[in-house]
Amino acid sequence: MRVLVVEDERGLAAAIARGLAEEGFAVDVAHDGVDGLWSATHEPHDVIVLDIMLPGLSGYEVLKRLRAAKVWTPVLMLTAKDGEYDEADALDLGADDYLSKPFSYVVLLAHLRALLRRGAPERPTILSAADLTLDPARRQCRRSGQDIPLTAREFALLEFLLRRPDEVVSKTDILTHVWDENFDGDTNIVEVYIGYLRRKIDTPFGRQTIDTVRGAGYRLSTGG
Repeated sequence: MRVLVVEDERGLAAAIARGLAEEGFAVDVAHDGVDGLWSATHEPHDVIVLDIMLPGLSGYEVLKRLRAAKVWTPVLMLTAKDGEYDEADALDLGADDYLSKPFSYVVLLAHLRALLRRGAPERPTILSAADLTLDPARRQCRRSGQDIPLTAREFALLEFLLRRPDEVVSKTDILTHVWDENFDGDTNIVEVYIGYLRRKIDTPFGRQTIDTVRGAGYRLSTGG
């Protein structure tokens, strides 16, 4: 999943980005409201962490302009303010959630997962395709009752595919959401990681869950 963090405290922004990256998220960071608004409206994200007190444009103004532009990406407002009117203002402007500083990283991560589930009705707590299940909260993958150990990148790739069941997704889409916009390596890295996943979730179980669609990308079949 790709997250945009708009936070002017550079140390905090870096810490959030580092923690999310370790959990398998692709993370973009902006340090002011102007850059944050541009990134949120011009680049695809699955969730946005948006500070209220920002230079350039406040988080309130960024949120207001996003919703006016019909950008419905789930937004978590993150701020040092903790008054009930600040929370009400954020929610009334179209925020999906609210978290006050200082905060626990574990709580932040739980809020983001909840937003991802809430963002669309097809985002359940546990993702599945036939007898393959993936639990993002517990970082657990299982098939036919057996645990399957995955690296953070493999987990992120499988989660991305499971959130788009039976859809054809391109290498570009995968790179954008599972890696990030600054990735400048060989795009064949996607093919390499698809191979890693197949050897872990399919081959030992005699399944073919991930199909290659020639010239288009990959498709995860819910039929397993």
